Amino acid sequence: MAASETVARLWEIVEPLAADAGLELVDIELRHEGRSGRVLRVYLDKVEKQDETEVPGVEELGRVSRELSDILDVYDIVAGSYTLEVSSPGINRPLTKPAHFARCVGQRVRVHTGEMIGGRKKFLGSLHHAAGDGVVVLQDGREVFIPFGLIVKANVEYEWASP
Repeated sequence: MAASETVARLWEIVEPLAADAGLELVDIELRHEGRSGRVLRVYLDKVEKQDETEVPGVEELGRVSRELSDILDVYDIVAGSYTLEVSSPGINRPLTKPAHFARCVGQRVRVHTGEMIGGRKKFLGSLHHAAGDGVVVLQDGREVFIPFGLIVKANVEYEWASP
């Protein structure tokens, strides 16, 4: 099974596990990393937060990790050896679904596209709008529409306050 098919199958398995724990599946990565071999990373976040700094607890992440590990051991979905990591998405969280973008309107984002838009593939700016079939990023003082279908990778870019 190709890596993209494996990741798609993992989404089908992990989403209900996460939902049962009151968590949202944010992203899944399956990649080779130097001598350490393959790493399967699963990023989970709280569905309902008191504020943006609230993250899933160790108990919640551990529960999903154990359940997922048992399923992966039984059904051998990921061929060969790998390391499983289950964690929160972190401060520069990936944006993988339209709903993720909608929740981050007004925040600074980094977006990489598979095709050129206005002579570039990389955008960094304020997420102005997210709805319908794409997002609008304020890049260098102008609004740029980026269709969801062209987004290869996107994440929040946390802006650190000056001392």
